Amino acid sequence: MTNHLKVLFICTILFLVVAEAKHKRKHKHKIHDNADHFPKLFRNPLIPEDQDQEQSFPQNPFFSEPPPVPEFPPFSEPPPIPFFPPFPFPQPAQEPKGPFMVTSIGNWELISENAGVSAMHINLLPTNKIIVFDAKVYRTSRIKLPEGVPCVPFRDAGSNEDKFDCFAHAVEYDIETNQVRPLQVTKGDPWCSSGGVAPDGSFVSTGGFDSGGKSIRYMGPNCDGCEWREYDNILGVDRWYSTQQILPNGDFILVGGRKAFSYEFVPREGQRSEKPYFFPFLYETSDIDENNLYPFVHLSTDGNLFIFSNNRSLLLNPISHKTVRTFPVLHGGTRNYPASGMSALLPIDLNDPTTKAEVMVCGGNVPDAFHIAETTKVFLPALQDCNRLVITEDFPEWENELMPSGRTMGDLLVLPNGQLLLINGAKEGTSAWWDADMPNYTPVLYKPEEPKGLRFTELMPSNIARMYHSTSTVLPSGKIWVSGSNTHNTYKDVDKFPTETRVEAFSPPYLDANFDMYRPQINEDGSEKELTYGSLFETSFSVEDGVGLSQNDIQVSMYSPPFTTHGFSMGQRLLFLRIDELITETEGFYSVRLEAPLSNAVAPPGYYLLFVVHRGLPGKGIWVHIQ
Repeated sequence: MTNHLKVLFICTILFLVVAEAKHKRKHKHKIHDNADHFPKLFRNPLIPEDQDQEQSFPQNPFFSEPPPVPEFPPFSEPPPIPFFPPFPFPQPAQEPKGPFMVTSIGNWELISENAGVSAMHINLLPTNKIIVFDAKVYRTSRIKLPEGVPCVPFRDAGSNEDKFDCFAHAVEYDIETNQVRPLQVTKGDPWCSSGGVAPDGSFVSTGGFDSGGKSIRYMGPNCDGCEWREYDNILGVDRWYSTQQILPNGDFILVGGRKAFSYEFVPREGQRSEKPYFFPFLYETSDIDENNLYPFVHLSTDGNLFIFSNNRSLLLNPISHKTVRTFPVLHGGTRNYPASGMSALLPIDLNDPTTKAEVMVCGGNVPDAFHIAETTKVFLPALQDCNRLVITEDFPEWENELMPSGRTMGDLLVLPNGQLLLINGAKEGTSAWWDADMPNYTPVLYKPEEPKGLRFTELMPSNIARMYHSTSTVLPSGKIWVSGSNTHNTYKDVDKFPTETRVEAFSPPYLDANFDMYRPQINEDGSEKELTYGSLFETSFSVEDGVGLSQNDIQVSMYSPPFTTHGFSMGQRLLFLRIDELITETEGFYSVRLEAPLSNAVAPPGYYLLFVVHRGLPGKGIWVHIQ
């Protein structure tokens, strides 16, 4: 009998007992005094001597025999009411507490007065060094080659004289000490090239200007004192302003470039490219001012490539070389170089069984803005819109919203907690020398999970203009490394926008020191760092004030540091891992069991920064490797 029926039965018994007791008190004297006056045909059922006798009733033509009166044994006191515990209703899962309410707008600090080289191209490596380089064509920088390293001979195009270049055009920047080590570039010019980190940790740089158009350069993996390994005439066609993207198998694909309406695959070191594949989409999206250079390329979660050029986009299968689908045109202007908008793949949540992939494209300028800037030095306002497209939906449409200000030549970085940062750039004009004005000093925080209209927050502005050829990247500390800006065809110390080699670190709001007691600290020695697809692994961490911490308060992200140049961060990717279990070891000390990404389409092989995030506050990340 269920608990409900038991309660109903007890209540019925009590009701009848109370009713019977009241009846006995009311009629007790009548029952004893008049027992002999009851007609023999109507014996009183409450008198014991009559209880044994058969009862009968007179016949009535209108009524059938009435039902018998129920018999109850006498009670002196009602029985006690039994106790039934409350029904065990299922308890709902503990709701996440939501992110901490941080009101900080961030802060800036100058961490180096001179990195030696203006940071046109950068990539954070697993050695915690940033490879920084610009162009040989300048034949100058703010740092000389190390003593004993021979200068590089060259023929001066202006005077037609043989000269020697004794400047370094690349440096290795140590993020722990803020010191640099100059590097010699001896072969093809890496000006406006592309790059990325291979699965083994090697840095691979492709293409560039003039003699560097078909070059490939390697550095590493994971060594101190590394030097460039340079190879000229390796690629199938010149790749100047092309985009490099890692594929699920760990290889790189190169897409586009100036007058390069094709793509090709980067060969292994010491080999030559097999052939370029003609890609008419790039020809179709090239206008009088190109506006299709450095196309935005993102690896979707199904292994196909999202490619955005000018104002159009499609999905390409890099194995079959077939166009899987095309997407709606993004109206309002052009987004690629030289209009130079920004793009990022939004965080991929591996707790979502659909493995949704969503792309964001922001800023840029109108199609003829570059031509007007070049010919009249009139700088048109940069576009102010931001647009999102779920590329894994069957019938996606662009979702449009407005940034607090227009932006061209900016960077769009994905932060460890899944928020995004818009930083650097200008409010007017386009890329190229002397073609922009009105630096956009103010970084903007974007919260993709907030309702539309509440996603943007302006943060603390810098006081250094970061325009053409500026870059930024996310550090393991969660800070943003910011450097570069050179709007000239050489290095200029005195100008409205001088050549910048200073380095800043911007601390986003989540690094507010008032919340350090809640910030996770990963125990690197107690954490697994070599991962395999689909396996479970554990990360240990502590929280100074972890009272009430539950699994719903924790996220763990994996971030692939990108190669950044000209406003696009190639290969940038952030995943939120599925948490299998949060284990409380002792007060304040925890271990989280995680599921590694299931496939290399979701997470290509290689090195990632892993962050533990407590209600929006990331701790310092550690390097992990998946294969």
